[in-house]
Amino acid sequence: MPEPALTTVADAPTDSTTAHDPRRWLILGIIAIAQLMIVLDSSIMNIALPSAAKDLDIAPADLQWAITSYTLAFGGLLLLGGRIADYLGRKTTFIIGLVGFAAASGLGGAAATEALLFGARALQGAFAALLAPAALALITVTFTEGRERAKAFGVFGAISGGGAAIGLLLGGVLTEYLDWRWCLFVNLPIALVTGVLAIRYLRESKAPGDTKLDIPGAILASVGLATLVYGFTEAAKQEVGADGTLAAVGWTDPTVLGFLGFAVLCLVAFVVVETRVKNPLLPMRVALDRNRGGSYLVFLLVGAGLFSMFLFMTLYFQNVLGYTPLKAGFAFLPFSAGIILMAGVVAQLLPRVGPKPLMLVGLALATTGMLLLLRTTPESSYATTVLPGIVVMSLGMAAVFIPASSTALVGVGKHDAGVASALLTTSQQVGGSLGLALLSTFSISATASKLSDLTAAGADASARATLATAQVAGFHVAYLGGAILLAMGFVAALTLITAKKDDLPAEAAVAA
Repeated sequence: MPEPALTTVADAPTDSTTAHDPRRWLILGIIAIAQLMIVLDSSIMNIALPSAAKDLDIAPADLQWAITSYTLAFGGLLLLGGRIADYLGRKTTFIIGLVGFAAASGLGGAAATEALLFGARALQGAFAALLAPAALALITVTFTEGRERAKAFGVFGAISGGGAAIGLLLGGVLTEYLDWRWCLFVNLPIALVTGVLAIRYLRESKAPGDTKLDIPGAILASVGLATLVYGFTEAAKQEVGADGTLAAVGWTDPTVLGFLGFAVLCLVAFVVVETRVKNPLLPMRVALDRNRGGSYLVFLLVGAGLFSMFLFMTLYFQNVLGYTPLKAGFAFLPFSAGIILMAGVVAQLLPRVGPKPLMLVGLALATTGMLLLLRTTPESSYATTVLPGIVVMSLGMAAVFIPASSTALVGVGKHDAGVASALLTTSQQVGGSLGLALLSTFSISATASKLSDLTAAGADASARATLATAQVAGFHVAYLGGAILLAMGFVAALTLITAKKDDLPAEAAVAA
C-alpha cells in the first residue's frame, strides 16, 4: 500500500553549511534509496506471506503478525524516532536506522520459526521509525529554498508511491524464482550501498534547544497499542470445543478482556502524561484541532480498512485462485497505477475545490470498491470481478491521501509541523495494525463457522473446494468490515473537516 509522504515543513536550518549544498541532489538520491527500501519491504512481504506461512507452518490466525508487528512498531515509535533524529543528529540516526533495518532484514530472512520472523519484522519497524523521520529532516535541512524543497519532496513522494508497485513485482519475482526469504535479504545490498554513500556525503545537523525525550510517553503509547492489537488477535485464536469443532476464543474471554483493559489504561495514561510533561511526544494542541484531528482519524480508518484488504486479497489470489507469487504481484498493479494517475488530477483540483469535497468523493469510491469485492467467489474471473473493485478503490484513495495530507497541516505552526506531518503516517500505520488484528479476528471466525456448516451438510472438510469456499466466506466478512471502516472515515470527514481551499497551507503542494 503506498504510504503518504511523511512531509515536514520544519524551521529552515540555521547552519549555513547546509545552505545550497552543491551535492544536495546526490544527497536526495541517497535518501530516496533508503525510502524505497522501507516502502519495498511492506509490499514485498504481502506477496511473500503465503509462501512464508507454508515454510514456517504459520497458523492462519497468526499470519497477520508478519505485517502487524512491522506496522505497529513503525507507527508506535515514529514520533519518538523523529525526536531522536532531531536531538541525536539526523545523519547519525539515519545511519543507525539503516544498519539496524538491514540487520533485522537479515534476521528475518534467516528465520527458522514464526516467532523469529515476527520479532525480526518488529525490529524492522523500530529501525524504520528512526530511518524515515531522519530522512525527511535531512531533506528539509539540505534544501533551504522553497521551490527546490518542493521538488525534493515531490521526488520523495513519487518514490513512496511508485515503490509500492515495484515491491509487488519484485516480491513476486523473488518469491517465485528464488525464495520468499530473499524478499528480506534484498535489503542487505541496498543498505550496504546506501550506508557507504551516507557516511561520505550526508552532513550532520541537530535541533537546537531543549533535547529531553518524552520516554514515559513513548513507553505508554507503544505498550498500549501493542497490547490493544494483541488483545484483538487473542480473540481470533481457535480452540477445540466440546463437540470437536474449532471455535474462536471470543471477545468475552477473561484473557482478551484483560489485555484490552490494560491497553485502555495505558493509552489514557499516555494522554494524561502528554498534557503534563515539558516536551511531550505528541503535543495535544496538534491532535485536538478539528481539521488536523479529522485528518488523522480519516487516515487511521483508511489504514485499518486497506491494510487488511491487501492481506486477504493476497491470500485469495494465491491460496484460492492458485496464482503464482509473480502473477499475484501483477494483479495488484492496477491499484498502484490508479493512485498514481489519479494523484495528478487531484493535485490540480485541490486548490480549486478545496479538500473536503475531494475527500468525501474519494471515501465514497473507496467504500464502493471494497463492497465490490464481496462479489468474489472461488471461481471468479479477475477481469470482471476483482479488477473493478481495486480500480474504483485506488481512484478513491488518491482523492483521500492528498487532501488529508494538506488538512493535517492547516493552522499548524512551524514548531509543530514535523510532529503534525509525522502523526499522519503514524495514524495510518497504527490504523493498519488495529484493522489487521480486528478484521483477521472476524475473518478467521467466519471461516471456521462456514467450514463447520459445510461439514455438517456433508461436505469433505479436507477437500480443496470446501476449504476455498470457507476461506472466501471469511474474506467477505473482512471486506465488509473494511467497507464499514471506510464509511466511518467518510462520516469523520463530513463532520470534522471544515477547511476551505483558502485555508490550506502554502506547503500543501509539498504534502501532495
